[in-house]
Amino acid sequence: MRYGKPDRVPYFEEGIRKDVLKAWRRQGLPAQADLAQMFPSDKREVIEVDLDPRPKLKKWPTSRSEIDTLRRHLDPYTRGRLPWGWSKRVRSWQNREHVLMLRVHRGFFLSMGVYDWRRFDELMDLLIDDPGFVREAMAVQGEFAAGITERVLRDVEIDAALFSEPIGGNDQPLIGPQMYEELVLSSYEPVLAVLKKYGVENIVFVTYANARILLPSILKWGFNCLWACEVNLEAMDYRDLRREFGGDLRLIGGIDLDALRRDKDAIKREVEQKVPPLLADGGYVPLADGRVRADVPYENYVYYRQLLEQVTRA
Repeated sequence: MRYGKPDRVPYFEEGIRKDVLKAWRRQGLPAQADLAQMFPSDKREVIEVDLDPRPKLKKWPTSRSEIDTLRRHLDPYTRGRLPWGWSKRVRSWQNREHVLMLRVHRGFFLSMGVYDWRRFDELMDLLIDDPGFVREAMAVQGEFAAGITERVLRDVEIDAALFSEPIGGNDQPLIGPQMYEELVLSSYEPVLAVLKKYGVENIVFVTYANARILLPSILKWGFNCLWACEVNLEAMDYRDLRREFGGDLRLIGGIDLDALRRDKDAIKREVEQKVPPLLADGGYVPLADGRVRADVPYENYVYYRQLLEQVTRA
């Protein structure tokens, strides 16, 4: 991520669930086989803090008169905010040799309580009818996230901060760049200030589908790395993004998961056309753009990992 000359290319495992392994065993994966030994990957640990309102809100606020209630439920010092066994974990991280990340924010929709269609519909109306309330509510969330981030960083040094942002569909984000800057990115300022204070170098925008038109905005506000999952490839092709944004935007992922679902020719084209030029530029960690699902054949995954190892070594 520093555009230096590492001894090798890092690789993060995509996350293979038990249902995938079960399907693969029917396709030839030996029962006792250990994928971690077959295809070694670099350990990556994410500190997951509790970012939910505590106690749980009976009803998510819809007006400025309820802002103080939201603030009371978002106290960064509430018991249980940090992972269980915190002191012991901190000691274990002092001599770590693996990548340690911290999830600092869940993004706009989850921070505004969107867990079902009713709340989504309510929030979209609020964006039109009362953007001032949305701005204040997001500011409370930003102050809370900054507080809990500082609690963590007082104790431990991290390699990257993750902002999760499930913001759009395959065609476009659900809110435009101007509104996103005014209501969302402005609320991230306290968190970004804490990260800068503690010298966190990699500020990662973890997004889904097609967030293409938001990328100039996130760079302007201090993000420097994109991790796009399950993307719209026409809009979010990493080669195009690198040509446009250059070294300002570091990249994680970008290998089309759909290619793994098809055949070896499709995998070969995807990996050989995309990975070498990005690796040559630096600031890139090759990875499939989402969790490997059971519809990816075992034979295809084996071929993909072997090919990726060849390409990265070269």
